[in-house]
Amino acid sequence: MLLSPWSRLALLIALLVAAVTTVLACHPERLLTDGLSTRTPGVTSLTVFTLAYGLCTAAFVPRPVISLAAGTLFGTVAGTPAAVAGTVLGSALSFGLGRLLGQRALRPLLRGRWLTAADRQLSRHGFRSMLALRLLPGVPFAATSYCAAVSRVGWSPFLLATGLGSAPNTMAYVIAGSHASSPTSPAFLAATAFLAVTGAAAVLVAWRRRGRRAPLAPGRRTFLPRGRRAGSNGPCSAGD
Repeated sequence: MLLSPWSRLALLIALLVAAVTTVLACHPERLLTDGLSTRTPGVTSLTVFTLAYGLCTAAFVPRPVISLAAGTLFGTVAGTPAAVAGTVLGSALSFGLGRLLGQRALRPLLRGRWLTAADRQLSRHGFRSMLALRLLPGVPFAATSYCAAVSRVGWSPFLLATGLGSAPNTMAYVIAGSHASSPTSPAFLAATAFLAVTGAAAVLVAWRRRGRRAPLAPGRRTFLPRGRRAGSNGPCSAGD
């Protein structure tokens, strides 16, 4: 390409700033709900909605809001595939922009224990890592896609894990949106219960990970068994 890596990164940042500014000014999620008429042919409405879903997702519009709109507009049967397809489209757009414009400039900056560990995990176990990230609610969707683009994870495992991992929560939001007018219905209660349980599980996983990474308290010493301390001449000393 003609542009240098840092010029491409600057272009990516400018695009993201412009997208976020547009989202804050125009509220595209409202346009989706109010602008699509029920008189529009079904295939046309679904196609427009799916494309708009993908663009909004790449521009950091919260996916739950758009998934609720999918359920309100199209119901569960048609809204779920449209929302999942829009999710995959948005992640592909984010991943493609991040890889094309940001990877070469940002990869040399991956220093430090946690950054290198995360990059190694995504690069070696891309499908499994992305599937776990997509299954956990509360993880910033678009930001994860842009960050994954800096790693060496392939397109196929990234998109497949995104589709499979995002489907359960997406469907729950679509069901909740399609039954929003009757919040006491079994479908609405089941969907909200599923979202609450998965959210609590995500908090628990994050809390346990934080506990495992907690550093030792100041002044705390780790004692080694006799004969294994540094400098000793025990059976496991360096001279043996």
